[in-house]
Amino acid sequence: MSAAMLSLGERIAVELGRGDLDQVYIKGSNGYVMLMSIAEEAVLTALAREEAKLGLIFLDMHRATEDLAQYI
Repeated sequence: MSAAMLSLGERIAVELGRGDLDQVYIKGSNGYVMLMSIAEEAVLTALAREEAKLGLIFLDMHRATEDLAQYI
């Protein structure tokens, strides 16, 4: 499901002229789902509570995707 969501986000970004997709996040009543692409072959998905500091989570996810991309 995460890969499908990221793929749809990429398509939307291109169709609307927003450039390359960096991240997708969904806010629900119980928190967030955040997705980032790792190269072309994997997706990093994180879940967070509603009170989480999203900026810090996105920073950590960005760093993690760079590290993980070396192994793919």
